[in-house]
Amino acid sequence: MNIEIKISKKPIPYIKAIKYLEKRVENIKLAKDGDLLWILEHPTTYTAGIRSNKSEILDNKIKPIQTNRGGKITLHNRGQKIIYFAIDLNKKKKDIRFFISIIEKSIIQFVKKYKIYSKADKKNIGIWVKDKKIAAIGIRVSKWIAYHGCAININNNLNEYQKIIPCGLDNSKVTSIKNEGVNSIKHVNANLKKIFSYNLNNF
Repeated sequence: MNIEIKISKKPIPYIKAIKYLEKRVENIKLAKDGDLLWILEHPTTYTAGIRSNKSEILDNKIKPIQTNRGGKITLHNRGQKIIYFAIDLNKKKKDIRFFISIIEKSIIQFVKKYKIYSKADKKNIGIWVKDKKIAAIGIRVSKWIAYHGCAININNNLNEYQKIIPCGLDNSKVTSIKNEGVNSIKHVNANLKKIFSYNLNNF
């Protein structure tokens, strides 16, 4: 079965998106639904993964949403693309590290479309342009259904990272496609759809 693709043009509240995603995971387990790829944006939201701690919050006004994804505290905001998925690894390859490598490869191929050369780091999960992080990855697996996803900084406001220690890093170590000097950022959703759907359908 080919992966179903959803592209949301309007920002989706974080909790609403996660409820939909978790329902989809349960339906996949029950064989009621197939795999999903969902491209969207969130309004400004701080979320805390299962490895986060309060010392990563630099602004006490922030109340991060607790989530069951991997990783620490991070930011979602307009101009950052979220790629959520729910993929049944029972029908593919039961290898989490290999699956993460598929996501890493997809992000690297996507940013290369804008002449940005990036890399994965085994010690610090995510995608890096030199010493700055351009994309975060947070995955959870339930009965070999892999879900949650990744966030790629396109042209979002990086100043909002100053309120946290994102993913346990110095908040000056974050970048975006725009921050890397790309002024014309076109066909974002189309490129994401093409690259991620191909890679997630073919492994």
